[in-house]
Amino acid sequence: MTTFEPGLAVETRHLRKRFGEKLAVADLSLAVRRGEVFGFLGPNGAGKTTSLKMLLGLVEPTSGSGALLGAPIGDRATRAKVGFLPEHFRFPEWLSARELLRFHGRLLELPEAVTRDRAERLLGEVDLLDAAHRPMRGYSKGMLQRAGLALALLGEPELVFLDEPTSGLDPLGRLLVRDLMRAMRDRGVTVFLNSHLLGEVEATCDRVAFVKAGQVVHEHAIAAAAGDPVSVLLRAGGLDGETVEGLARFGRDLRRDGDEVHLAVDSEDALPEIARWVVSRGATLRHLSADRVSLEDKFLEVMGSDQRPG
Repeated sequence: MTTFEPGLAVETRHLRKRFGEKLAVADLSLAVRRGEVFGFLGPNGAGKTTSLKMLLGLVEPTSGSGALLGAPIGDRATRAKVGFLPEHFRFPEWLSARELLRFHGRLLELPEAVTRDRAERLLGEVDLLDAAHRPMRGYSKGMLQRAGLALALLGEPELVFLDEPTSGLDPLGRLLVRDLMRAMRDRGVTVFLNSHLLGEVEATCDRVAFVKAGQVVHEHAIAAAAGDPVSVLLRAGGLDGETVEGLARFGRDLRRDGDEVHLAVDSEDALPEIARWVVSRGATLRHLSADRVSLEDKFLEVMGSDQRPG
């Protein structure tokens, strides 16, 4: 009998899905901790959507195993603790957002008073209260997206799958969703985020998995871990060779290009010492900055140069 780790929100072991001759997911092995925001990244055709459908029990794996919240995928009682916002959704356009939530509250077998209170709270959180009484046929794409997000949270789930939740939103809408995801994490809810907007993922997620050709090829912690390299750019006038050579004591991969010096250091704590060294040597410090490798840079590095635009 397969046993799963109860401390994990999502656990998969060699999940595989084949549609006839097409191998959609080759080997999906994941371990998503409870209470984290986890990003699922990959180019178009990498198998992300099929993977989500397998996790939700909508598509049966060809082989492998998996669990949500410690129970095997498809467990009926566990599914009641899971929320889902699909990328492509259709709501009955004659219903208002308030009616939509109250209808689904009955499907969830929630008491009417609980449904009513939760619906009003969630409609406020997604900034739809002023339009909650209007038929959704008049909603913009962003408003529909926010209604879908409220619906995904109606059952107060422990685990939420969000498939491109900000694709139809303007900057204010994306900020709202970002704040909601952080609030969910603060309450201990696990968020599984599938998005192609790397900036949103970088601003929100704790960890990400990179998927290529139906297989997880790399996992990456967004929060900088101790020892992660920091790229330093220094620009100064009057730099002599001895001053530049002396900068090597602070890091590695030293490279000079005219008045600019690039090097990698282990911590931003080195920056004050670098500045003091340059000034003490009589050079004129004009610019000093430090940047960690961006998620976009890491994505391109992991995916390789053989990828084509989707």
